[in-house]
Amino acid sequence: MKKTILTGIRPTGNLHLGHYFGAGRTWRDVQDDYNFYLEIADVQALTDNFNDPAKVNKNVFELTKDLLALGIDPDKVHIFIQSQIPEIAELTVYYSNLVTVSRLQRNPTVKTEIAQKKELFGNDGESITYGFLGYPVSQAADITAFMGEVVPVGDDQLPLLEQCREIVRKFNSIYGDILIEPQQLLSNTSRVKGLDGNEKMGKSLGNAIYLVDDPDTIKTKVMGAVTDPNKIRKDDPANPDVCMVYYYHKLVNSEDNNEKICSECKKGERGCVACKKELIEAMNEFLRPIQEKRKYYEENPDEVKKILEKGTKDAREKAIDTMKKVKKAMMIDYS
Repeated sequence: MKKTILTGIRPTGNLHLGHYFGAGRTWRDVQDDYNFYLEIADVQALTDNFNDPAKVNKNVFELTKDLLALGIDPDKVHIFIQSQIPEIAELTVYYSNLVTVSRLQRNPTVKTEIAQKKELFGNDGESITYGFLGYPVSQAADITAFMGEVVPVGDDQLPLLEQCREIVRKFNSIYGDILIEPQQLLSNTSRVKGLDGNEKMGKSLGNAIYLVDDPDTIKTKVMGAVTDPNKIRKDDPANPDVCMVYYYHKLVNSEDNNEKICSECKKGERGCVACKKELIEAMNEFLRPIQEKRKYYEENPDEVKKILEKGTKDAREKAIDTMKKVKKAMMIDYS
């Protein structure tokens, strides 16, 4: 029998190349081998967007279209909406009694995000909500509601998974061995850098290429990409290893072309403008089949809704079964 794998993504915007080569690659690789639940985490998205629910609502469908275009197969993966599984919210309440506030504040991932919020808002943390602080508890409910045995994570997410394991151990020590302690599936893909050379690609940094970007948008972004600052003139030799244009060539261009680009760059036989124009062409060619597939779902929104309805129905059935076991163990089934 296939093991159950659970992962989620917040509907806060469209997917970019970092998602494609990062989590997306992992998800495509494992969808044949596991009983796969993929959560559109709209409730968790509201922890940062509680004052803009229309944005989250729209992005649920936008993100689903991105996932399908990315290569996620709805016949192999249960794509579901978090808010439509009330058992997750119920489990979150029960688990909140098993975790102290100080433990949540010590979670390295939460500490990092709180520090970012303090820097952004310029205060001592008054903007941190109860929901934001407690989202690791909600994530534990996400995983355990479906008896998730495996969770694909990057290194930065390991503290959240460990928090989940602590909750599972605490619950089982009190109520009996009901829940499964999930194990990590570490991704072997590295994070894709932004066009500006930043280690992180993201919308807030304005350095990402999105799967939905049209040719004009891609042209504008690529033409602004960082190159070797020591290359002043067109025929100056340069170092392709510090050039983000070459970095992206390696992602979307052929190996033979990349060897040629690297050689010409080092010899001063290639200008940056010409190199960027070639990348624009290669990028558009790379994204074309993804965007064509996405266009199909754009033109067939009812099919997207049906995929979400079926995935959510299947997920709900599993969560209901889990909740029956949990309530019986906690002696609150009253049946």
